Amino acid sequence: MLSPAATYEALVAGFRWRVPARFNIAAACCDAWAEAEPGRPAVIEAKAEGGADVLTFGDLRLAANRLANALRSRGVQPGDRIAVMLPQGRHVPIAHMAAYKLGAIAVPLANLFGVDAIAYRLRDSGATALITNAAGLAKARTAGAACLMISTDGADGAALGFDAICEGASDAFATRDTAADDPAMMIYTSGTTGQPKGALHGHRVLLGHLPGVQMPHEFLPAPGDRLWTPADWAWAGGLLNVLLPGLYFGVPVVARKFEKFDPEAALDLVARQSVRNSFVPPTALRMLRQVKNPRQRYALGLRTLASGGEALGEETFAWGREALGLSINEFYGQTECNLVVSSCAAIGLTRPGSMGKAVPGHDVAIIRVDGSPAAVGELGQVAVQRPDPVMFLGYWNRPEATEAKFIGDWMTTGDQGSVDADGYLHFVGRDDDVITSSGYRIGPGEIEDCLIQHDAVLLAAAIGKPDALRTEIVKAFVVLKPGVAESEALKADIQAFVRTRLSAHEYPREIAFIGELPLTTTGKVIRRLLRDMA
Repeated sequence: MLSPAATYEALVAGFRWRVPARFNIAAACCDAWAEAEPGRPAVIEAKAEGGADVLTFGDLRLAANRLANALRSRGVQPGDRIAVMLPQGRHVPIAHMAAYKLGAIAVPLANLFGVDAIAYRLRDSGATALITNAAGLAKARTAGAACLMISTDGADGAALGFDAICEGASDAFATRDTAADDPAMMIYTSGTTGQPKGALHGHRVLLGHLPGVQMPHEFLPAPGDRLWTPADWAWAGGLLNVLLPGLYFGVPVVARKFEKFDPEAALDLVARQSVRNSFVPPTALRMLRQVKNPRQRYALGLRTLASGGEALGEETFAWGREALGLSINEFYGQTECNLVVSSCAAIGLTRPGSMGKAVPGHDVAIIRVDGSPAAVGELGQVAVQRPDPVMFLGYWNRPEATEAKFIGDWMTTGDQGSVDADGYLHFVGRDDDVITSSGYRIGPGEIEDCLIQHDAVLLAAAIGKPDALRTEIVKAFVVLKPGVAESEALKADIQAFVRTRLSAHEYPREIAFIGELPLTTTGKVIRRLLRDMA
């Protein structure tokens, strides 16, 4: 944990890791609070029509104990994988706490996954049990799932009812005494570049996340703090950046199921539920820019706003200050080693277009292909040095992929970036997202940031299209704002807009209008699909 300090340098100088040899996420996030303050709110389930239901820490422990007993009585053992495929709500933390109490491995799956994605992950993980709702159950059956299935919507054929099996189970359960390095969860990579891999994490991963949560949320917890994110709790960004740290710190976490991100509904939720701290991915923030005068229309009480997953961009950063009165604290990480770089406006650690500096306790650098450090301004790969408590244990059943992830003790991220003279790190793009055109290496982020400044553009993604003369040309896929008509004249206007603001080699020589961008469940653009389309 971080102790508040006046400067980044003081923060780094005063930081020490304190990771005990024995640690269990459920003991820290559930049992400890249930003993100390059983009536303390853990999860606040917001209703669409207003109001909310509250899950206290005392309720959470009782429900998790009952589920753990029910699972154990049906043969689930320590080390078994328990898949959790549910929307935001109380059943998610109950399922996770039960898994950790058992010494099992939680496998979060996005509720929006299709049949093939579900089949692959259940098969690859060898899941013993699946906890889901009626919609997930239908997809799991179509996927041919053969594991124990538990439905939060009640018994259905071969599936057991969540409430029914818990009601008949004991509410006393001794949480397993696990080592900090014992496996706790397996989170699948987003699959932006190929088949997803299961990144296996130990119980210590939560402790490794805490400094990276505290920095963008400016020394969370503070009195009155309340967390919310639109990110799926199956993603590391939702689970490890919001839900589990909130439970660890005793900060209430707001839950709300959105079928699709709605900017107006999101702001209404933040206002109605008195959200003080929010993590919103860059794509969703760009959608929020549609809302005019948000502070005048909604009683927003936000103290901190964090963003990560893709480059935020200077335009969205400036919008945050103007429209919301907040410096959006950008952070960086990936499934295998998350929240290792961050901004923190509270100590002046913020720079438009930068993702910040290394979070205290993490050693992050820009390296060349041979592992040597890149020079100031030189494009290289973002890398994190081991050992590090937030780093994954390895890929599930993929030792060769785990080994290939490292150059010496540097864990490579597959992300290109640079460092400036003041030590700020800048994200450029995935290795295969960087565009090579006429000898220039171009990151898509700057082009996309420029594109969304055009009055007609809502969202945009830039990719490299093969070209015999230039190696690649920049091609942009553009989502127009509602009511804007497509035309060749508009394409030319957008091209001229970028060319005059960036440079002749960076403007998109081709533009395609598209109804929506292909996104992963984490909100990242799947550029390989756009490259296929190009």
